[in-house]
Amino acid sequence: MNARSKNRLMLVTGALVLAILACQGTKSAPTPTGPAAVPTSVPPQATSVPTQNSDVPAVLSLKPIDTEGDVDSSSMATAKGISGGDAFVQGLYERPFNANTMDKYFPYLDIVQIKGYKDDTWSYLEITLAGTDKNGKLPAQYAAELDLNKDGRGDWLIRASNPSTTSWSTQGVQVWKDTDGDVGGAKAMVADTNLSSGDGYETLVFDQGKGDTPDGAWARISPDDPKTVQIVFKLSMVGNPDSFAMGAWAEDKIDPSRFDYNDRMTHAQAGDPNQANPQVYPIKDLAEVDNSCRLAINFVPTSVVPGLCEVPQVVHPGGGGCPAGKTYVCSGGIAAMVSCGCK
Repeated sequence: MNARSKNRLMLVTGALVLAILACQGTKSAPTPTGPAAVPTSVPPQATSVPTQNSDVPAVLSLKPIDTEGDVDSSSMATAKGISGGDAFVQGLYERPFNANTMDKYFPYLDIVQIKGYKDDTWSYLEITLAGTDKNGKLPAQYAAELDLNKDGRGDWLIRASNPSTTSWSTQGVQVWKDTDGDVGGAKAMVADTNLSSGDGYETLVFDQGKGDTPDGAWARISPDDPKTVQIVFKLSMVGNPDSFAMGAWAEDKIDPSRFDYNDRMTHAQAGDPNQANPQVYPIKDLAEVDNSCRLAINFVPTSVVPGLCEVPQVVHPGGGGCPAGKTYVCSGGIAAMVSCGCK
């Protein structure tokens, strides 16, 4: 082989070696076929909405056990007053107005009717308000207060905050219990002379689906009326009472620790919505709140129960100048005038 052939062979061999080394030193990345590292499913984000239990209240188709009307203050709103329904000393409030000026009326805080229901598992309270806010909502807190032993002293408070759906939900629903019996102060329902230092409903036993009874209480807007709140609770959660008294509350912010309100402040401090009481008019520290008298759930009162809507008949033998064979009887309730007559 001559020198020219040797040089040509060396050039070809060197080129091959460089090509091989180049191929070994660098590997081409595969052509991508789609977005890299994107999972097919994304884990759900944390949410404040509680997990719903499978034991959901049934459709409310029961007949009310008891029902009662409450004063509608809408007609007196422009006059900055009420036609009745507020008795601070007796623990009855008709105050769906702002404090001091009473120039703002809140229809979603004005209870106009309540209905109570009960079956073997659940009890329901239906609260109808005078109206909604300007957006068609009920942006407040609504509650059922239970008096299990019918002594006027509340035992349980089931509170629903800002209900917004027509489906049963535990969101915003809490249940409080008075375990030390100080709700009502020295004398149940009546304003105490010495202000109370008790802690009211101090024990939170149910919190939006959490508690020993995770399906214990629910709330919703009535599917038939956007002005009506429905609250339901499991009887087993409150000790399976066969009968009890139950009242309603509507307030901007219901404070369980302050019950009873009329034991926490004087009448002068609370003010009064009735212009006929100029010494304490208008409302002051106790404003934007309405409550009702209490329904008799599954019992007929035979004696006076503080706070109950119905007052048992009181017989006055020989009274009222009744003819022979007739008895003079007085009956009525807190929300209605007592009437008397011969029966």
